[in-house]
Order: sequence, then C-alpha cells, then structure tokens
Amino acid sequence: MTASPRLERIVELTAAQLNARLGEALALYVTAMNYPPATVEQRAPMWLAHMMREDWRCVVALGEKDELVGIGYGYRGAAGQWWHEQVRRGLMAVSPPSVVEEWLADYFELTELHVLPRAQGRGLGEELLRRLLEDVPSSRVLLSTPEGPSKAWKLYRRVGFVDVLRHYQFTGDPRPFAVLGRRLPVD
Repeated sequence: MTASPRLERIVELTAAQLNARLGEALALYVTAMNYPPATVEQRAPMWLAHMMREDWRCVVALGEKDELVGIGYGYRGAAGQWWHEQVRRGLMAVSPPSVVEEWLADYFELTELHVLPRAQGRGLGEELLRRLLEDVPSSRVLLSTPEGPSKAWKLYRRVGFVDVLRHYQFTGDPRPFAVLGRRLPVD
C-alpha cells in the first residue's frame, strides 16, 4: 500500500489575512488541542492582540480546498508581556540571573503551533515550525508546552529544543508546563 500524497501547501499570512480567517484558525486550534468550543471566545481577543506585536509572523498549511489544516505564529518576546513575565518569574526561582537574561534578552516566542489530527504524522508540524522560524531576527526561540509525552514533544526534541524550565504552572492553568528553547537559526 502506498502512502497518500501530501496535498498541503505552506503560506505566510499577514495579520489582516489571519484576521479574515480568525474563526477558522481558532476552530483548528480548539480541535487540535481538544479544547471546549467556548475557548474560541476567550482566545480571539488574545490572538488579535498578538498580531500587533513586534516581529509577529504567521504560517499556515492549506489543504486541498484551501482550508486551514495547520497554523503557527509567534512574535518577539519582551518585558511586560504576560508570558514573558510568567517565564521570568519561573526562571528566577530556579536559575541565576545570568541564565534568565541569556534566555530572555532576545527571543522569538513561538506562541502557537497546531495541526489538525487528520493531518498529523506526515511532517507538517515540523515544516510549519521551520518555515515560521526562517529569517527570524532574534537569537533564540522559546515556547511552552504541557508536560508529558506527545507528538509535540517529539517534534521539539527532534528540532533541537532543550529544557529551559520544567514543571512550571502558569497562572490560571492547573497543568504543568515545560518551557523549551533553542538558538536560531534552525538548521
């Protein structure tokens, strides 16, 4: 039996283009993460605010009918941003200031990376990740992901991400998370 051909294509979207497809993108996110549908209402304002951040960029995978089957986006992390301050607090509790500064001085925050379950297992997540990080002007990339074995963990390890902070609990979420990072560019 032969594998079915890949039909997805990866394209970069502007903030206006993602805004026009925000409902579809958030539905993809909810499906990929297996979150309740009401999560869309909470996330929409956050995604819109992220689109206005410095060095924001987005890549998507489009299926055969131009439907979204994968998405990745991020931006330059900076002091004063919620995620930055959460990670700084966690790192300060376990690392010397020089390590905290090393990771947080100049980084791209990989905020979202999701692939619909029906499109997983064919390298699409890695392709989105690599395209998103191409030509990013920051020296490092950071992300957070729930602890535990997953396809995402395997992807991040394969691409060279290392532990920055483990078993961290972000404010408002009971799950433990890992913060992973690596130097840029990705080979």
